Amino acid sequence: MNPKTKGTLLVLLCVCMWSLVPVVAKYGQTSLDNHQFLFWSSLVSFLALGLLALFTGKLPQLKTIRLKELGFIAILGLLGSYVYYLFLYLGYAQAAGMEVLVFQYTWPLFIALFSLILLHEKLTWRKITALGLGFAGVLIVVTKGDFQSVNLSNPQVILLVALGAASFALFSVLSKFVTRDPILVVTLYFFTAALASLASMFWFSDFALPAVSEIPSVLVNGLVVNGYSYVFWQIALNATEASYLAPFTFITPILSAVMLVVFLGELFLPVYALALLCIIGGGLINSLGG
Repeated sequence: MNPKTKGTLLVLLCVCMWSLVPVVAKYGQTSLDNHQFLFWSSLVSFLALGLLALFTGKLPQLKTIRLKELGFIAILGLLGSYVYYLFLYLGYAQAAGMEVLVFQYTWPLFIALFSLILLHEKLTWRKITALGLGFAGVLIVVTKGDFQSVNLSNPQVILLVALGAASFALFSVLSKFVTRDPILVVTLYFFTAALASLASMFWFSDFALPAVSEIPSVLVNGLVVNGYSYVFWQIALNATEASYLAPFTFITPILSAVMLVVFLGELFLPVYALALLCIIGGGLINSLGG
């Protein structure tokens, strides 16, 4: 399969998985706070991926990883599996969800910037146009066409969400320097996230078990939204340019809106069709050569 085609198919699979975030965050945090929810989700991700690494024969490769390389992987785990979600869950808990969603999806824009600086990828007008259309689609979805409704009611928390988005973008770009097996690497990412979230849970919160009603959300978040999606995202990043993949991720809010309609009974507004046209247009422009 052509590397660009492979990367496109994998990022679209990731988009489908990531679109479940609003639903699992809603149902998974009825009694758990952001530290507790992040810990249990990270633990599920680590255990599931660790078992996958064991059964696929990847785990023995851990012995060949040098200490310096292991430290780099741990830093990436903190950036992409801990800091990003810690600030994101905080945002949804303390700020308007619409505002959080806008700044959450600045990470594809940060990817284009970091790819230009760190990977020396060319930021063509094609990519700029695709990113612009994609972000416009996100704004249309979260504002329902009323752009004045985003007024930053909690700027300190929104700033943290933006920092989290930049953290995930930096994680994505730096992940291209990791040449180890994706299953093993992502297992280590979530091992780091589980340890970090365990420490922050005891430091900033309290130890708490998920309620019975929260367990399905924790499992779906740990296995699908976070766990296996990161393996596919890592493979996609290895297959093609990070700045090429970034615009496709703007499809996520559209699918999230569909999930909210299906699971939470929210209305699918006609303005979402305009957003979808912007995002599809951006994707088509991005997929062209040049």
